[in-house]
Amino acid sequence: MTEVTAVGAAPGAGAAEGAEGRGGIRGGARVPAVAGVARWPVQESPKAEGKALRRRVARSAHAVFEPDAGRPDAVTAVEESNRGRLPELTPIRVGRMAATPFAFLRGSAGLMAHDLARTPTTGIGAQLCGDAHAANFGLYGDARGGLVIDLNDFDETVHGPWEWDLKRLAASLVLAGREAGCDEDSCRRAAQDAAGAYRRTMRLLARLPVLDAWNAIADEELVSHTDAHDLLGTLERVSEKARANTSERFAARSTERTDDGGRRFLDAPPVLRRVPDAEAAAVATSLEEYLTTLPEDRHALLARYAVHDVAFRVVGTGSVGTRSYVVLLLDHRGEPLVLQVKEARSSALVPHLATAGFPAPEVTHEGRRVVLGQKRIQVVSDILLGWTTVEGRPFQVRQFRNRKGSVDPAALPADQIDDYGRMTGALLARAHAHSADPRLIAGYCGKNEELDEALAAFAVTYADRTEADHADLVAAVRAGRIAAELGV
Repeated sequence: MTEVTAVGAAPGAGAAEGAEGRGGIRGGARVPAVAGVARWPVQESPKAEGKALRRRVARSAHAVFEPDAGRPDAVTAVEESNRGRLPELTPIRVGRMAATPFAFLRGSAGLMAHDLARTPTTGIGAQLCGDAHAANFGLYGDARGGLVIDLNDFDETVHGPWEWDLKRLAASLVLAGREAGCDEDSCRRAAQDAAGAYRRTMRLLARLPVLDAWNAIADEELVSHTDAHDLLGTLERVSEKARANTSERFAARSTERTDDGGRRFLDAPPVLRRVPDAEAAAVATSLEEYLTTLPEDRHALLARYAVHDVAFRVVGTGSVGTRSYVVLLLDHRGEPLVLQVKEARSSALVPHLATAGFPAPEVTHEGRRVVLGQKRIQVVSDILLGWTTVEGRPFQVRQFRNRKGSVDPAALPADQIDDYGRMTGALLARAHAHSADPRLIAGYCGKNEELDEALAAFAVTYADRTEADHADLVAAVRAGRIAAELGV
């Protein structure tokens, strides 16, 4: 792509998302009802309501997992999830999923959603990450250069049962621990500690004033809150790497100078490859729609950059085969900013929500679903987060390499996997408390460890099932039933 396009050329109003009214303020005669605000005086007790749910769904019931007769086999599930992806890339995806049972879990959110839809749920809904496995928590940069730790993958985000995220996290910790060589007691304890941290954090948030709860558990307090002191050294190393993981560093390694003083991407197939001019132009032009999804104060920032090149870049495990681009922008000094324009497919959880008693969402744009879901979950989100459409397909847009870093849970020693479980459990509770009343969930979870023990039992059973699924996939690859490109 040779033409340079001005980013800030397109006008547009920032997107706004309104809340639907569920009541109003009731006070003196001079105070009218206000849609979207709770009634006063408060009469209901969400905590008591949550506690009452135990009579319908015992906390011990969450230990149960029995595959149903209609469950698709592992290979069929992978083949179904490959539909609509770029066929030349699906062997890479299969190869990455075949690497380990934990990697298989990472790529099989839809299969696990099928299973979770047939497990007990309380009916309490929250904005789900949808893919809350242990590797989808990490560090990223805020607007002022600081580092934040939170959930960081939202491709599957949707409103659904809060238990689904927590069960996926617990099972992933068992699998990650096994891959790391931890003994079975350590793996089970990590899952139980994650559930316990979720429960205790939700109880803490339920006791706080609403505004304090909304912003609670600052990152500098997270280690102390979750008693994750053994993890400090690992977090410090990850933080150091994250600070260097920037657009500038990526551009320095992945681009070259052009004759006009600009830069362009280098071919590094299959992970990074240049695209035809028409394809690059379609992606660049889509940034005009993207600008309309940003708050207006971001327009002046992006107007100081110009688009210089577009390339295709393979990302992730579950995302491999979707269309994903990196867009190189340069400011007046030639300093780079790289945006990722990533295809947004329908959430893999949607087909299974009705089985659990939750309505399927009305989605006008899948990129919008991802972005608004992310903003509902995170305390701090990327200031350049938005969405667009490229040749009729929905995409999300975000900063690429925004000082991102993550702990590899499958490489943690036994004395840190439980610390990591507690930290991620607390973060998940904070995320859910933005869309679900923490008093309601805390009332159900209670004070004792009955729920923690049940979820740990589920996690071990489900990890065993995932190992069997992974073995089936590996056997199918060896038999030539499904193509896989290993080690990419």
